[in-house]
Amino acid sequence: MRFLKPLRRLSDWVNQAAIVLCVACVLVMLGISFTAFTYKLITGSSLSWTYSLARLFLPWIGFLSMTISLRYGEHVAMTLLVRALPRALLKLAAALCLGVIALFGALLLWYGWGYFESARQVYMVSDQIQVSAKFTAVVLPLSGAIILLHLVQGFALLEHFIDDESVIEGLIDADNGEKRS
Repeated sequence: MRFLKPLRRLSDWVNQAAIVLCVACVLVMLGISFTAFTYKLITGSSLSWTYSLARLFLPWIGFLSMTISLRYGEHVAMTLLVRALPRALLKLAAALCLGVIALFGALLLWYGWGYFESARQVYMVSDQIQVSAKFTAVVLPLSGAIILLHLVQGFALLEHFIDDESVIEGLIDADNGEKRS
C-alpha cells in the first residue's frame, strides 16, 4: 500500500487544481456577464455574443464541481440508512458504493473520450468568435479520470465513515484557536 500515499497526494493536488479551475470559470462567466451589463448600460444595445460565450463554461463548472464534491464526501448518500447497518454490512455497502462510483467514472472516461474525439462542430458565438465543441467535450473524460483518481482515497470519500462527534469537536477546537489569536 506504499503506492497509495503518492496517489492520494496527487488526488489532493488535482482536487485543488479543479477548485481553482472552477473558480476561474465562474469568474470568467461573471466577467462576461458584467461586460454585457456595462455595455448595455452605456450604449443601450446589447452584445450578441456574451450569453453564448458565458454558457460554454457551464459544463466545466458542473462536471468539475462533481469531482470536487466527491472528494469531500458531499455526494448523494443514504447516510442515515447506511449508518443503521451493522459494521460488516456497512463496509459491504461502502465497497458497493465505491464500485458504483468507479463504474460511473470509467463510463464517463470511456464514453466521454469517444464523445470528445467525435466532436467536430464549432460553436458560432459570433462572427469573429468560434469555439470548437472539443472545448466543452473534453471535460467529460477529464472528470471521469479525476473520479477514478479520487477513488484512491478509499472509504474517506464516503460520509458513512465520518464520526460526527469528532468533526464537531474539531470545529469547536478550531474556532477556539481562532478566538485566542
